[in-house]
Amino acid sequence: MRLRSCCVYGAGVLCILLLIAGIVMALTQVFEKLLNNRIKEQVVLENGTEAFSVWQDPPPPVYMQFYFFNLTNPAEVLDGDKPFVQQIGPYTYREYRPKEEVKFMDNGTRVAAVNPKTYVFEPKMSRGSEDDVVRTVNIPAVTAMEKYKDTFLIARIISDLMKAKGISLFGTFRVGDLLWGYEDPLLQELKRATIVQDDHFGLFYKKNGTDDGNYTFFTGKQKYQDFARIDEWNGQSTLNWWSTEGCNMINGTDGASFHPIIKKTEKLYIFSSDLCRSIYAQFESEVRVQGVPGFRFVPPSEVFANLTINPDNAGFCVPAGNCLGSGLLNVSVCKEGAPIIMSSPHFYQADEKFVQDVFGMNPNKEEHETVIDVNPLTGMLLRGAKRVQVNVYLHQMPEFSQTGKIQTLVFPVMYLNESVVIDEESAQKLYKVVTEANVIVNIPFIVISVGILLGVIFIVFMCRQQRPPSTEAEREPLLSS
Repeated sequence: MRLRSCCVYGAGVLCILLLIAGIVMALTQVFEKLLNNRIKEQVVLENGTEAFSVWQDPPPPVYMQFYFFNLTNPAEVLDGDKPFVQQIGPYTYREYRPKEEVKFMDNGTRVAAVNPKTYVFEPKMSRGSEDDVVRTVNIPAVTAMEKYKDTFLIARIISDLMKAKGISLFGTFRVGDLLWGYEDPLLQELKRATIVQDDHFGLFYKKNGTDDGNYTFFTGKQKYQDFARIDEWNGQSTLNWWSTEGCNMINGTDGASFHPIIKKTEKLYIFSSDLCRSIYAQFESEVRVQGVPGFRFVPPSEVFANLTINPDNAGFCVPAGNCLGSGLLNVSVCKEGAPIIMSSPHFYQADEKFVQDVFGMNPNKEEHETVIDVNPLTGMLLRGAKRVQVNVYLHQMPEFSQTGKIQTLVFPVMYLNESVVIDEESAQKLYKVVTEANVIVNIPFIVISVGILLGVIFIVFMCRQQRPPSTEAEREPLLSS
């Protein structure tokens, strides 16, 4: 009887101790901090780590899809009507992007690398072939006209050459040529006249099998938030295309990796050499990709808003003070003077005016928004889609009769969807890591649960002990034989 009482009171004492210990551990987040410290130590760009292996050669397949806008009424557009375009594609390419020439510096706190990208056409994932023909704006001609419209003699030469060779503001091109390059007849003549140096043009000319410059990244060894963050691009820590210090900043990673322990309240910064600037994304919702939990981040409309909505974007007005509407970015300063305007596909999140200026624009969030799904514990990319549209600024130029009576407009040429989804093997590895982490983080609550269970057992036994013993009369049977 005494042993039983000792066991009961021992359970009660243990219950109290477990409850106190569990509550203290839950409030101080001791196991969560231990887990986070372990993750911070492991997610570092260092030879032999899983993080370095994934950063150097990401295992999930990356696909680049191109969609073109085929112009159906070129004559009417030159006469002042709105353009009518039809979307064709996608033309899908498998993208290979390993980092090469990797070199660690400054005691392993920084690492230099280049990121060559190679594109291989995937016919089974495409709707059409590279031999398809698309009618769109003649970008080399428009670039030459825009660049030399204020130089009378050269403008006259360009205009006469276009007339002699029957070159119009619009033309038909092979999809493969328009992407990867072709010998342009106008540029050929201008090269002979030493007005230009290259007679080839392509939206991705010299970008297949090549890199976009030399990068220097932080490894995250000193500060976990600096994991894979870009320190320098082509030897410079800032850009020089824009008119304000803030707009010229190189912020964030290259979009392939992010630091661990991501919070919903923070912004994820990405530097894009295609856009010639840094952008950021904010938390939108919780998601699951192949069973792995993640946070979805998307760029808010303020990223490409005009200066009346976002004054920080004043530096992107080029020339200074020449601001476009919301949703557009003039990148002519970093595209050798070509009148290239970047936007989201179908002018998603842009001023309604740009949508209405072109028949065939149907912006929607699901297909045209850039999204980043990351696992918040490790910072590993679960799913991503970079969606960007290439447009050309068109307007009448008195020096060139080829522009006719065209309205001033931003003409859509094509848009790309660069997407990736974590592969099954990587997802399984990550799922195990996340499951183990959940167990570790929930240890205090497991301790509290055990304490509560012991408390229930203690109460039950105490109630049974305190019940008065039965008398001899109560123990006698109700019916005697």
